[in-house]
Amino acid sequence: MASEREIFSLSGPLYLTTIDWRNTCHRRSIAASLVQSVYILERDRQQNRQGFNALAPPWWEFFHFHLIQVLVDNEDQSYFGAIYEYKFPNSHFHNKTKDDNQNQNPPKYVIAFRGTIAKKGNRSQDFKLNLRLIRDNLHNCSRFHIGLQVVQHIIQNHEVSDIWLTGHSLGSSIALLIGRNMVKTGIHLETYLFNPPFTSLPIEKFTKNEKLKHGIRITHSVLTAGLASAVNSCKSKSTNKSESFTLLSSWIPYLFVNPSDPICAEYVGYFEHREKMAAIGKGEIGRIATQNSIRSIIGNAIGKDQSEPSHLLPCA
Repeated sequence: MASEREIFSLSGPLYLTTIDWRNTCHRRSIAASLVQSVYILERDRQQNRQGFNALAPPWWEFFHFHLIQVLVDNEDQSYFGAIYEYKFPNSHFHNKTKDDNQNQNPPKYVIAFRGTIAKKGNRSQDFKLNLRLIRDNLHNCSRFHIGLQVVQHIIQNHEVSDIWLTGHSLGSSIALLIGRNMVKTGIHLETYLFNPPFTSLPIEKFTKNEKLKHGIRITHSVLTAGLASAVNSCKSKSTNKSESFTLLSSWIPYLFVNPSDPICAEYVGYFEHREKMAAIGKGEIGRIATQNSIRSIIGNAIGKDQSEPSHLLPCA
């Protein structure tokens, strides 16, 4: 049998030979590798692998990053995130010009978040957080607050262009929440989101019939927008949501979804549907429906304080 160091999913990118920071595929792969390193850090912790026996370091060392802090969940003491600092000669950084479409330097800091681990020692707390996510209540968990605090601290001392956010699954939702909060303070972080859960009906997986999917989504959008407009006309609370949506539209993170995964696949239809609604002159209905969920509308109607849908992402 192969040793753990010969299994790529455990040992990291040992066989890569070059890194091109101007290559968007390389940047994506590096972000994904740093997220994977958080999973392996937690596995190392549980199995008490330290020093030479630890399997996580290759996931960041190959890219010349140093682990400077692990983020620990207050409830189960698990590692749910990590902060990495890039340590390489300054010659790898160049001054961004007006013609650059994006910052093509390596990030100086990357904050990465893992997703759910459905194993003993993690499943209880991780599943609790997934329930919070479904209820659009993830912003009240300690992982979000810890992550937001470390991002705010790093931003105080460094350029925004030096910082990346990234996460997978549940961790992607945490990164998305942090990114959205930073946008509302005028800060746009380069962000890589891998398979963030879409907390709505996975219409994309229900049927392969494109006309049927489009029809279901139109019906859902008209119903949602109609209910939202009716409730907001009574409550007079629509302005803040509209302003927030417009503000968030200026932030364009990188979104990667697996169309075969029902947890995140609906993002595919989510963006395609909005384009189709705009094409038939119903873009406003699509925009209102995007900002709301049936759950948030009902909560607003009965007087409960409702947060934005956890999957809210105007642009990507």
